[in-house]
Amino acid sequence: MPSSRFWSNPRVSSAVPGLPPGDGPRDLHRRLPGYAPTPVVDLPGIAAAVGVGRVVAKAEISRFGLPSFKVLGASWATYRLLSARLGREPAWATIDDLAALVAQELGPLRLAAATDGNHGRAVAHMARLLGLDATILVPEGTAAARIDGIAGEGAEVVVVDGTYDDAVAASAALASDRTLVVSDTSWPGYEDPPRWVIEGYSTIFAELAEQGVVPDLAFVPLGVGALGAAAATALAPATTLVGVEPDTAACVMAAVEAGEVVEVPGPHRSIMAGLNCGLASPLALPTVAAGFTAFVAVDDDRTRAAVRSLAEAGLDVGETAAAALAGLTALADDHDGAGLLTSGSTVLLLATEGVTDPANFERIVGRPPS
Repeated sequence: MPSSRFWSNPRVSSAVPGLPPGDGPRDLHRRLPGYAPTPVVDLPGIAAAVGVGRVVAKAEISRFGLPSFKVLGASWATYRLLSARLGREPAWATIDDLAALVAQELGPLRLAAATDGNHGRAVAHMARLLGLDATILVPEGTAAARIDGIAGEGAEVVVVDGTYDDAVAASAALASDRTLVVSDTSWPGYEDPPRWVIEGYSTIFAELAEQGVVPDLAFVPLGVGALGAAAATALAPATTLVGVEPDTAACVMAAVEAGEVVEVPGPHRSIMAGLNCGLASPLALPTVAAGFTAFVAVDDDRTRAAVRSLAEAGLDVGETAAAALAGLTALADDHDGAGLLTSGSTVLLLATEGVTDPANFERIVGRPPS
């Protein structure tokens, strides 16, 4: 019996209502200290195992010293929020120049965000670079290593009694004249920062184009849908997109099926911590619904197997990153490729994080991360 759920999206369209980012995000990222494109890793053994021509992973395991792609969105959204407060785009040469300008003209500020780990750590990192305070809210059950990573950026970490979606609601309540909420999901009256987060992720796809990767099929881990919206804007319809979610938190699939945001009730306890979301982002949903051909919901056992397979191939990643491969193997094993996999296909996996819970990685793989 299949251990995954596959759904072919009848709403997929050749006209994707994308969110074109312009050149601003890439220009900002190139100016931040430590910018470098993340690598593309060929996985020939995995390609042979699933019967396709080529499998590559965009390895988002280190961005600006952080173990995830999330800082791309957090940095651009923070920059746009500060520019809005200043009433202009500031002139600056170094991040220290920008921090000094913000301190002089805006005074003390705090950044706030809800997170399952990586987005909050990225927001905290930007706060540290800019000399701002940060409060990051995490749901109960968040791995200690992920909390420690956020606290290591100098942020206050608040554990919320409830799910990720409860943490989002608590973060929204913190908004004030001195506290800027940097969320990657939207709610009524709050759309600009999530839009800027999506725009920030465009750097991934600009790099892919420069790296000569032209995928026929791409597997994208979906949390609230922000990365999915960025992928659809950049790749669809030329690339067939498949969204991957935990079988206990497939909120984007549920929303696209229903034609509106619907709640997948918690608790959400998948090891794919970054995907433990019960509500899709209303802002991202129309773009994802038009741009994604299909969705796959996978269980934790398949994801553990994917972590092991990637580790054997020399790519140590976190559980959320391994979801992309779990979706590919589910499609091949449980659904006979669903008419999407061919012997000539080039398949892209968005490997969205490095190892963020080393203890769990060692339990799964049998060794510490390299």
